[in-house]
Amino acid sequence: MKTQFAAQFARKAVALSLLTLAACLAQAQQYPTKAVRVVVPFAPGGGSDITARQFSNKLSEYLGQQFIVDNRSGAGGLIGMELTARAPADGYTIMMMSGSFSATSAVQQPAFDPINSLIAVAEFGYTPFVLAVHPSLPSKSVKELISLANSTKGGLSYAGTGTGGATHLATELFSSMAKIKMVAIQYKSTGAAMSDLLGGQVPVIVGSLLPITPHLPTGKLRALGVTTTKRWHTLPNVPAIAETIPGYDVVLWFGTMTPRGTPQPIIQALNAAINKGLHDATIKQSLERDGMIPSGGTPQDFDQRIRKDYERWIKVVKDVGLKAGE
Repeated sequence: MKTQFAAQFARKAVALSLLTLAACLAQAQQYPTKAVRVVVPFAPGGGSDITARQFSNKLSEYLGQQFIVDNRSGAGGLIGMELTARAPADGYTIMMMSGSFSATSAVQQPAFDPINSLIAVAEFGYTPFVLAVHPSLPSKSVKELISLANSTKGGLSYAGTGTGGATHLATELFSSMAKIKMVAIQYKSTGAAMSDLLGGQVPVIVGSLLPITPHLPTGKLRALGVTTTKRWHTLPNVPAIAETIPGYDVVLWFGTMTPRGTPQPIIQALNAAINKGLHDATIKQSLERDGMIPSGGTPQDFDQRIRKDYERWIKVVKDVGLKAGE
């Protein structure tokens, strides 16, 4: 009797699973049938926001529905990350994110587990960070900045764009490897940090290439180094920090993620649209102008990038001795 009951239960469970799968596939085949919310876990004006707006227009064009950017900043990106993680896994809430995802997850280690609550869709591309200073600072090179920091009582202040984000960890890694003391002045957004940097209220930033580049030709900011191991193609006269500090290497990626459980056909539809966008002439020109190298690829490619980044930042957090809130 028990065996018969178990068999009936198993058959019902299989039938229910098949019905659920069929419903998901039907939904995915029609996707999207309404507007899609594109969560950006940062305020307007930063690299993630700029990239999100470029790609949202193309996704709207390719998939026939509006992709509407929704800036949900705060807590180094955690507010927007958690909002996305807890959203229905139906493809109508996606997140445009940067490498701060892996960094923030490593430092904060929040209860909702971003690394396993959100899944990779596609990477757009990657850039270096730029070590830039206000022109009032006398330093003209990384070596001179290190010397200045050593002679500055209490340490040299720098603009951060959120505790635990990629900007924060990139700067802490720099100061650790350079053996200097730097003091973070944390801002709620890249836009706010840039405003005070341009005004001279804070002298240094290791920031995203996208919002910094326009201020270099005007002399409002001075670039001392890029964070990749070699010089960047759009800033050929700016040395790599690794030329002064061997082994220093930080890359900032941008990409799209969705809540875990999103049907694979929806993920594949989004992935295909993003990869198509990366071959669009307008997008390619825009990315080249902004100094980003397009990457694209499969969700699996992007997932490997995220997890490799996460493991690296976990080690940096341990080595530097950072704690959440610092």
